[in-house]
Amino acid sequence: MTRLSVNINKIATLRNARGGNMPDVEKAAADCERFGAEGITVHPRPDERHIRYSDVRAIKPIINTELNIEGNPIPSFVELVLETLPDQVTLVPDAADAITSNAGWDTLKNRSFLTEICGEFKRHGIRTSIFIDPVPEMAEGAAACGCDRVELYTEGYARNYGGNRENAIAPYIRAAETARKCGLGLNAGHDLNLDNLEYFIRCIPWTDEVSIGHAIICDALYMGLEQTIRAYLSKIKIF
Repeated sequence: MTRLSVNINKIATLRNARGGNMPDVEKAAADCERFGAEGITVHPRPDERHIRYSDVRAIKPIINTELNIEGNPIPSFVELVLETLPDQVTLVPDAADAITSNAGWDTLKNRSFLTEICGEFKRHGIRTSIFIDPVPEMAEGAAACGCDRVELYTEGYARNYGGNRENAIAPYIRAAETARKCGLGLNAGHDLNLDNLEYFIRCIPWTDEVSIGHAIICDALYMGLEQTIRAYLSKIKIF
């Protein structure tokens, strides 16, 4: 059954815009868990414009559900992961100045590097996931790197969903089937929301986890955080 991991970066963005500690990121993480989230995702970037490295250190001991740390495995990120030992690390090839993640890894060109990183994290008992575009060859390449899962970059699906959802989901089904044949677990994330989430899970019911942040925080402005998390859970718990 698919698990919902709530990305709390946008809560940190709001806090950082004003300074101080409002909203309280640690409390938000604990509340998301209390409201039913089955994972907490954080994506610290080098400039710490939203989640800070100190947030990750503070959040890890106060939640009981899974912690997923996303990011580009630069040396400081690797050090943070090995210090905090999350349940999962998701490797994302984002540039330091990227507004948000905008592409998956080329797992063929970066095989040597990704193999080394996956091996280091797995030696410490951390599940590893590689962020990829919905391309079967990238899933095969990820398996060759020794990761445990791939996370499908779903921006393209979300962008095209309103026009023709069958065409939008088709490359994701092919990539997901390839990942499964390679023995990999499957995560998905980026621009999934209440409109397109259910259809994605219906078409790829073996999805292990969806990581959603921006849409949840936007919906929470109108629905409240607790009701929003329940609404997202209702979209993935019917299969």
